[in-house]
Amino acid sequence: MSDAQPDGTDTTTGGGTSDFAGLTALVTGGASGIGRATAELLAGRGARVAVLDLDPSPVEPPLLPYRADVGDDTSVREAVTAAVTALGGLDILVNNAGIGAQGTVEDNPDDEWHRVLDVNVLGMVRTARACLPHLRRSAHAAIVNTCSVAATAGLPRRALYSASKGAVHALTLAMAADHVREGIRVNCVNPGTADTPWVERLLDAADDPAAERAELEARQPTGRLVSAGEVAGAVAYLASPLSGATTGTALAVDGGMHGLRLRPESR
Repeated sequence: MSDAQPDGTDTTTGGGTSDFAGLTALVTGGASGIGRATAELLAGRGARVAVLDLDPSPVEPPLLPYRADVGDDTSVREAVTAAVTALGGLDILVNNAGIGAQGTVEDNPDDEWHRVLDVNVLGMVRTARACLPHLRRSAHAAIVNTCSVAATAGLPRRALYSASKGAVHALTLAMAADHVREGIRVNCVNPGTADTPWVERLLDAADDPAAERAELEARQPTGRLVSAGEVAGAVAYLASPLSGATTGTALAVDGGMHGLRLRPESR
């Protein structure tokens, strides 16, 4: 057991934080990208972490891998039960699993709308529903949903994806209101375009990947894509017991994209 101070400083590790020492966490979509970075960060700060993913094979110790399809309620419930049993309880749920979509309202057929909404919105519902009985037994219960800047800013050719993330934003607020008196905090992170395997696949499919990347970078005021580690840091902030007064909050991690309006650069 480490000698953690009230401010989260661990006196046994040369000043590293251990605010998650003794806590347990479950991260969906945790085998790659933002989910993997989050799982590793939480574990590095003292948590025991289980990862749920369609393909958990890349997951390495100390993370505990479990196969789950958030589009299937039975799959989710079985994986959550197995993970919570192995962890010995549950304090934190990171609802991160999701899929993308491109196009205007004319471009995606009904079955694609149903598929994306089922994974991005109902996938969080299924996982939270399975985890809530366990979270109610925690003194530090927290849920963090991965949302997107697409929930708060109109992005071109992202109608379906934006609709799903707008629903996640509203869902986060509703869940926060429903469960605050049970001692369960619910928040979300709103990343900008992140440098993840999913974005890499989109770039690879573009006619000019370099030009597409440059365009994505240029629309964020910092002039670069968000890193998975930066989003993970925001998730950890919201999940930490040190943030016990924070609930019903959407934390933007988007290089200023949602709020800054810069003048054109002088030439």
